[in-house]
Amino acid sequence: MTVIAQARVGIHDPHDCTDSSDELPILHAIYDTLVRRVGQGFIPHLAKSWTVSEDARFWTFFLHEGVLFHDGSVCDSAAVAQNLERMAREDKGYTLGAPAVWRQFLGGASIESITPHKLQVTLTAPMADLLDVLEQGFIVAPSAFSALDAGNFSVQIGSGPYRLLSLEPEEIRAARIDTHFAGLPANNNVTWRLVPDPAERLHLLEQGAVEVANALDFETSKSLGERRHEYLSPVAIIYLLNAAKGPLVDPRIRRALSLAVDRDAIVQTVMAGAAVPLTGFISQNHFGAGPEASTGRDLELARALLTDAGFGKGLTLEVDCPTRLPDEAERLTTALALQLAEVGVILNVHIHPEREEYAHMVRRKEIRDMCVFDSSPMSTYRVLYEKIDARIAGSWWQGYANPKIETLIDQGRSTTNRGARAEIWRQAYRLLQDDPAWLTLYNPVRVIGLAGNHPDFTMPADGVIDVARLPRLCEGAT
Repeated sequence: MTVIAQARVGIHDPHDCTDSSDELPILHAIYDTLVRRVGQGFIPHLAKSWTVSEDARFWTFFLHEGVLFHDGSVCDSAAVAQNLERMAREDKGYTLGAPAVWRQFLGGASIESITPHKLQVTLTAPMADLLDVLEQGFIVAPSAFSALDAGNFSVQIGSGPYRLLSLEPEEIRAARIDTHFAGLPANNNVTWRLVPDPAERLHLLEQGAVEVANALDFETSKSLGERRHEYLSPVAIIYLLNAAKGPLVDPRIRRALSLAVDRDAIVQTVMAGAAVPLTGFISQNHFGAGPEASTGRDLELARALLTDAGFGKGLTLEVDCPTRLPDEAERLTTALALQLAEVGVILNVHIHPEREEYAHMVRRKEIRDMCVFDSSPMSTYRVLYEKIDARIAGSWWQGYANPKIETLIDQGRSTTNRGARAEIWRQAYRLLQDDPAWLTLYNPVRVIGLAGNHPDFTMPADGVIDVARLPRLCEGAT
């Protein structure tokens, strides 16, 4: 048995939207998706191939034959269609503070089972990056829908490489499916175990009591030696800027804030080196990310921009700050305040201990001048569409508008050639460096520990453990 120690253990409705690096590995183990993300691209999974029309509205998926759900029912195009229709419901796709995430893309779509192994999806608008959504479109046995709709999350029936055995508050167990179409995972029974304390997770791995320990402390985990593996989290730690009212409506002030920040110093003082400076709106793990470097810290130019905007004698900004997610939010705001004070910007901080209410406040556009937040979707298009496009005014959009960005979004959403679309997103990346919608700071560097020596092991680009593709971790695993 392979035991994975992690900070949280739980599983909810697979069609709600989550960015939890503790829950997603469980979902991907139990459920299949049409495609699988590898690096910045996608490879076939439940869909062995697909085609897309030139205008990116008509998608056809050809499914593997003979796939069964864990209850013995058939996983065919009719079942997949029912899943996509369920994802598009108004009451599904809920994530912290934001309802109906998937409805934005699948709502109104025509989803047809043409043959048992051919599925046609006709979108209401072009979306060349539809695979970004389908990568988290977990295909659930329709027999489980009624239980899930009733809030009974103990009923989890997929067709994935592992079948759920038991679900307890502190432990989830699953058994390998030896006949899975995607191949045989190296480890048989898997247990996800609740171990909230990172020091305890480290100790259990060192003692051989667990085979995987996730989210370890950056420094103390160095005792693991070859068992320690660092990886970049694509989650962007940022401050959302209120561009709808107040001083940050002025792009000169938004750019001045970006120029006044020493991201390298923040990485050292706040994160003890466990992060990578972020100068764009997405990480370098994202499809179409632009050049890592942009204009560095320039206090003289920052002061000149503030003076030109009428704040040469100083500016006070009101800042909303949670106590978790990111957990270092208060320390980060303290460090940022010291840096911005060098150009005459003073931060007046308001602390919010209730994180979900904080998210709802942000969604309702009730932030003051700026607020600590993160941006987690691995989809470059989703970030632009949901958070930056003023025409959509999505859940996390805060008043920013740039017609050039919106023109690029329209071009990218209908460009099916991946190379051409990547260049469009790179253009958006550069524009958002010059006219930032957010104050971007860093991507965290995380640590995972594995039993044994696995020099070729790398974490997926999205920072989510791929349980089915872990190396063999214990005796008797195969």
